[in-house]
Amino acid sequence: MDETYCSDCRKHTEVVFDHSAGDTVCTECGLVLEAHMIDETSEWRTFANESGDHDPVRVGAKVNPLLDDGGLCTLISKPSGGGTSDYLIRGSNRDGTVAQGFKTLADMCDRLGIVNTIKDRAAEIYKKFVDGHKHGRGKNRDATLGACLYIACKLECKPRSVKEICSVANVASISRAMQLVTKQVELNKDRIIGAGDYVTRFCSRLGMTHQSVKAAKEAVEKCGEFDIRRSPVSIAAAVIYAVIQLSDEKTSLEDVSLKTDVGRDTIRNSYKDICPYLVKIIPSWYAQEEDLKNLMC
Repeated sequence: MDETYCSDCRKHTEVVFDHSAGDTVCTECGLVLEAHMIDETSEWRTFANESGDHDPVRVGAKVNPLLDDGGLCTLISKPSGGGTSDYLIRGSNRDGTVAQGFKTLADMCDRLGIVNTIKDRAAEIYKKFVDGHKHGRGKNRDATLGACLYIACKLECKPRSVKEICSVANVASISRAMQLVTKQVELNKDRIIGAGDYVTRFCSRLGMTHQSVKAAKEAVEKCGEFDIRRSPVSIAAAVIYAVIQLSDEKTSLEDVSLKTDVGRDTIRNSYKDICPYLVKIIPSWYAQEEDLKNLMC
């Protein structure tokens, strides 16, 4: 309550504000001193009269600059008995498609633990693709979204393997979609993914010690000096497996395969390819030459 001058009481009296009606009422005589007052304060989600029930959250989500309508929409509920679904009205069908794609991208990122910076980059790539390509909408949408997320991770120097992306996109392959997206959207193609981009994340999943992680990083860097014709993710998994065998950590091949999303046979074959170079790639401070020779290849 506050105090103001009441013309009927002819004195300053306490008044109350009726926010639902917009009225200012004198507590002494009940006279409405001001009617239909405009509340210029922030609009909140909760409209309770009690001051202790205020919910400090603004109404609605923030405006999305990637959508023509800013992400604003109108939700109309069906009358009772008319079903459980509501009507969602947007400025355009295209914005509705893109917004649904953004929602799917956010879900993929949550499942992979991907930060908002990469999610926003993927959304930007997807928006450009939809604007310029008819296949941005349709049955291949999940593969397209997976391709956009894979490219965004690559551009932000936080790559994910194709297998990881396919697992959250619920598709078998994104290779065709990657070709379409890369062709349609102008991207910086200078960024090349190396085995070193995967090592830290894989080692963290396996709970490796600081010394083992450091040795794996140095070994992966050395692998670039030799002609090892394997994918970066396979080389990273094989190097980690070699480093683990030289440590006191009890980690099986099955655990390495599970945490790196690389098949056991792929790790075995990649490991055989790097075996001839182990003496040169494994740091001497981490393992002696005799220990390296004793490793089974």
